[in-house]
Amino acid sequence: MLIAQITDLHVRPRGLAANRVVETNVMTERALDAVIALRPRPDVVLITGDLTDCGLVEEYEQVKIMLRRLDIPAFMIPGNHDRRENFRRVLGDYRGVTEDPEFVQFVVDDYPVRLIGLDTLVPGKGEGALCARRLAFLEQALGREREKPTVIFMHHPPFDCGIAHMDRIRLLEGAERLAEIVRPYRNVERILCGHHHRAIETRFAGTIASISPGIAHQVMFTIADDGPAALVLEPPAYQLHRYRPATGLVSHTVYVERYPGPFPFVLGADYPGKS
Repeated sequence: MLIAQITDLHVRPRGLAANRVVETNVMTERALDAVIALRPRPDVVLITGDLTDCGLVEEYEQVKIMLRRLDIPAFMIPGNHDRRENFRRVLGDYRGVTEDPEFVQFVVDDYPVRLIGLDTLVPGKGEGALCARRLAFLEQALGREREKPTVIFMHHPPFDCGIAHMDRIRLLEGAERLAEIVRPYRNVERILCGHHHRAIETRFAGTIASISPGIAHQVMFTIADDGPAALVLEPPAYQLHRYRPATGLVSHTVYVERYPGPFPFVLGADYPGKS
């Protein structure tokens, strides 16, 4: 099974840039084109939050127009830049978006890997939370299937990464309980996150928690305690997760844009051992 993960689209109303400098709509279209062109084709696309920059209905309408070109099943959850009511109103045709009466959380059990989407949005806040009801949903979902390989996907990472200003707005409420719930389940292959706009991974609760880069701008890298909160226009990227029973889930970071190449590997005449 091949899972493409894109995150942090930050789509704006037509003609407007995010943060006045990032043409996120154009970059989102390029990322979707890159995913569509992949061979072999992904079985699913996971969108791990911040589909819009301000949660406006007009922004979600732009997202919906862009996603029409995607002829691969897509599953999405909100991030802190989203507004749940507008997300559900405009994107309610997508599976799972309105399955729960309050949150955007659901289980997809149609593939070799089970997918569990979690809603970590706290309205009006940058940080994330998993309240008792959302945690109970996860606990029940995991308890129904203890053998099948499973991926949990959510927006806010549940761990500190060392980028101080992002650690202050990670998953704050419910992170410890999340670890307690996940730890007994050896079949949880990965917890996939967005939010931090960088490729980051760590061990968490007996599995691997990873963050995908953004498909538009990235967060400036700094692990200084007083490092600035800023964005940079480093290359946009997404992640591709391939599951095979023999190897489990193997993840790749893939750049959206094309660069010079490919070039064949040719050893020089002076290479040691070359005759």
